[in-house]
Amino acid sequence: MLSQARTDAPSLRVASHVEVQKQHGGASKRDMSEDKPTETVETSQAEVNAIPNGKGHEPGEEITASAKTPPAEDCEKETVANSAQNASPHRTENTESNLPASQEFLSGVEDKKTTRFTDFEGKTSFGMSVFNLGNAIMGSGILGLAYAMANTGIVLFLSLLTVVAVLSSYSIHLLLKSSGIVGIRAYEQLGYRAFGTPGKMAAGIAITLQNIGAMSSYLYIVKYEFPLVIQAFLKVDNPAGEWFLNGNYLIIIVSVAVILPLALMKQLGYLGYTSGFSLSCMVFFLISVIYKKFNIPCPFVDFALNSTASVMNISVTDPGGKDNPACIPKMANLNSQTAYTIPILAFAFVCHPEVLPIYTELRNATKKKMQHVSNISIAVMYIMYFLAALFGYLTFYGEVEAELLHTYSRIDPYDTLILCVRVAVLTAVTLTVPIVLFPVRRAIQQMMFPNKTFNWPRHIAIAIVLLTAINLLVIFAPNILGIFGIIGATSAPCLIFIFPAVFYIRIVPKEEEPLRSVPKILAACFAGIGFLFMTMSLSFIIIDWTSGNSKASSGH
Repeated sequence: MLSQARTDAPSLRVASHVEVQKQHGGASKRDMSEDKPTETVETSQAEVNAIPNGKGHEPGEEITASAKTPPAEDCEKETVANSAQNASPHRTENTESNLPASQEFLSGVEDKKTTRFTDFEGKTSFGMSVFNLGNAIMGSGILGLAYAMANTGIVLFLSLLTVVAVLSSYSIHLLLKSSGIVGIRAYEQLGYRAFGTPGKMAAGIAITLQNIGAMSSYLYIVKYEFPLVIQAFLKVDNPAGEWFLNGNYLIIIVSVAVILPLALMKQLGYLGYTSGFSLSCMVFFLISVIYKKFNIPCPFVDFALNSTASVMNISVTDPGGKDNPACIPKMANLNSQTAYTIPILAFAFVCHPEVLPIYTELRNATKKKMQHVSNISIAVMYIMYFLAALFGYLTFYGEVEAELLHTYSRIDPYDTLILCVRVAVLTAVTLTVPIVLFPVRRAIQQMMFPNKTFNWPRHIAIAIVLLTAINLLVIFAPNILGIFGIIGATSAPCLIFIFPAVFYIRIVPKEEEPLRSVPKILAACFAGIGFLFMTMSLSFIIIDWTSGNSKASSGH
């Protein structure tokens, strides 16, 4: 049976358009009869190769998929397209001499059968995918960007932001090309295809660390901001230890009431609506930051020093304030805190663990369409990041803190607009946590339960364990900047620079692109940038900590 199928597959590929049209009915029947034995013989191998969400393929599902025969014309186009796409995977398989023949054949049949390579047809629209990826990019990083700009200067900050945005887009291109060649849409499985189990474990651990760091920073904002918001709304000037003003209790309540139900969704696409709402909250934050820049005088008066500050702030900026050296923006600025800027910026554009799950669920998914989704998301975030950083910096200059919203409360803790902005940011970061949790859960399933099909109890248990661990981390974490710096300097360069480049070099066949071809040389340089960036950032942070000047170790 296997030998018959092996001879049939190439003949189907080279069939002319007319023959494909005539023979399609018979071909699909033959595929139906032959796929089942193949699937049964090599079930475990198929599951290792083709688990996009930690879920295995049931043999029956594949038969159902091939039984859904599209119209003749569509099928003709699809078969021709598939034959073009499948030329390179077969070359890839042939160059890998260590792969058994049955595996070569199996992957070829599966690539021919479906280019989507998922256990369900993608149903998420283009717009919802942009919302989901945008929400994955847009996290609490935006709150630290004004502080980053204060420590680099406007021109240097803009240059760094532009470079990181372009490199992130190129990195997604490498990931999509690698996944297109082998037909796998899971980051860990790309690692497995490139380097075997060590590659899979490295990718899974980096995703887990990166996204746990991200979720911790989001929940840290909830812990830090939510009590202040409640305190301001209730006009409690001197809190006497009320439980509802204790951030540790509040993050547990938010985790159980909001994050956990959303994290239990089976598919990422369902979160498109909450992602859209989350992004609209961040747009409100941006508009408010721009508006406040023209309403707060420089140098500003601290509320703690002068109780009439809220009245004074209504006045227009004093023209004499421009002569004050504290109110002159710096175009370039280097100091000990500059070491945190690159990790914070890198952290701001990490969406790579979410790219492949979103690609999997995209309706009528193609590599080009997913690249458009990524480019639009990155471009919109780039503009929002720069404007938020610029106007936040131009409001407070050197006085800006690592957490921008905290600086506003020093002027007037009861400012209604800033209270609304705080609620919006809290909502946005809370709704981002479930998006970021999905890739971590999939990474854990790939590492610990690689051959298991989807299972609700396990799906729920992993989410509960993850949220519990993150809550404990946030309750005992030193502060948000320490989380940004350490995680950003280690796992972010791996996920953005090193892994996509190295996987690309290993996965793209040498016949298609020799090792000395321009794309592979660029990819190697890209990985080198990642190593350089990781070494520089970590060494800067260690020097900063040992010198005792770090705000990360001393707190705000």
